[in-house]
Amino acid sequence: MDIEDANRKYRIPKKILKEYESWGLCSASMSSAGEYDDSDLERLSVMMTLHDIGFSPSEVETYMRLLENDGSGSARLRMLEKKRETALDDIHLRELQLERLDYLRHELRKEQEGGSV
Repeated sequence: MDIEDANRKYRIPKKILKEYESWGLCSASMSSAGEYDDSDLERLSVMMTLHDIGFSPSEVETYMRLLENDGSGSARLRMLEKKRETALDDIHLRELQLERLDYLRHELRKEQEGGSV
């Protein structure tokens, strides 16, 4: 499967496919045919997940290089834990913003009800 097939069949953006090839971690960049094999597709799936959860391209590359290293489980777990912590911080900030928004809406409604009587 070449870059066009992977893009079309799996809806993997060409930018990500080219990124992956540029790191030299895939069989397509190593073969003269430029074909992805099953292990490439598995790694590309991981890359898409990392992009989807907010990893930057450089973080994705770091994670993928660690993935190639058998003893890197703890380093990859630290990366995931850090990203999770950041996501939770963002959620808590959004919850606080919603609470403040709801408070202002409540106060405005009280004001409007009191003024129309």
